[in-house]
Amino acid sequence: MSITTYSLQQIKKELQHLPSEQLAELCLRLVRYKKENKELLAYLMFESDNEQDFIESVKAEAGFMFSQLPSQSYFTAKGLRKILKMLTKYTKFVGNKTAEIELLLNFCQNYLQYVIKQTSHKPIRLILIRQVEKVRASIGKLHEDLQFDYSQEYNNLLDDADSKLPWFNKKSYPL
Repeated sequence: MSITTYSLQQIKKELQHLPSEQLAELCLRLVRYKKENKELLAYLMFESDNEQDFIESVKAEAGFMFSQLPSQSYFTAKGLRKILKMLTKYTKFVGNKTAEIELLLNFCQNYLQYVIKQTSHKPIRLILIRQVEKVRASIGKLHEDLQFDYSQEYNNLLDDADSKLPWFNKKSYPL
């Protein structure tokens, strides 16, 4: 026996007909089963009205996590992935391309500040490269005015990475 999965549109129509008490009860029941659901509901209820403060607090948390990275390459790579997982989750909560770009640019800047420069551990290098490519792709999807603003930050990031990392070639990532 399998449970029927309804479409989002069908669920939306049904939710419109429910009384507010029953709707609140359903939300609480949904939140009870997954931590991410609880975090999302908490964000939507308490922090979504001040998005910039939320983004700044996420940046601060990521900065703290960067400062706590271990020196061994394997564990550094694990720590970087953990930070990226957190950033991805919060980016989904905000649901905004500019917030995603801000958080990824901040990640890359923290990477340049905290991660060992001469590392030969390929996974650590690939983490930065993937995020730079992700930022470049995201900037290309923005409105022209925003593209100009973020392209300057992106180019500054590339210049900084090129000067600090001997293995990084900024010409490989033009905007």
